[in-house]
Amino acid sequence: MVYTTCYSSPVGNILLASKDNKLIGLWIEGQKHFLSSLKEERKEADDILILIKAKNWLDRYFNGEKPSIKELDLAFIGSDFRKAVWEILCNIPYGKVVTYYDIALEIARQQGIEKMSAQAVGGAVGHNPISIVVPCHRVVGKNGSLTGYAGGIDKKIYLLKHEQVDMNNLFIPKNKPKK
Repeated sequence: MVYTTCYSSPVGNILLASKDNKLIGLWIEGQKHFLSSLKEERKEADDILILIKAKNWLDRYFNGEKPSIKELDLAFIGSDFRKAVWEILCNIPYGKVVTYYDIALEIARQQGIEKMSAQAVGGAVGHNPISIVVPCHRVVGKNGSLTGYAGGIDKKIYLLKHEQVDMNNLFIPKNKPKK
């Protein structure tokens, strides 16, 4: 059974999901791939410990604190490749951004291969099931383009500014840029 609850945030309503008292999902209402990893029956519940912890984490985050991802028990649902990308996302510090290319280089290094496609990384980043907590909003194009946020570019910009990221070299692309 998957338990869900809602959270009202400055970027819109958020649906939180848990299974076996681990956080498995956090989606901003209307984002791409909303609920895509949930195939099981769902039940709304406000008394599940991990969901209470996640709401507290979000309260603190939106109040300007920098809570650690390690405070929450996460369980990723996805392929081994996607899980490897999401683990890298967990290590991007507050106030910083990395590129899809940077992540592709790290995945290639981990797998002992010469190179990895930044587009493949972009697909995995875009399917991150635990938005905000697992900071996919901190990933940008190699040239500084603000691209690829399933929750919407306006929400990506809000989250980056909220985290006091230096936005001077970042921009909204006019055309779909290369990652």
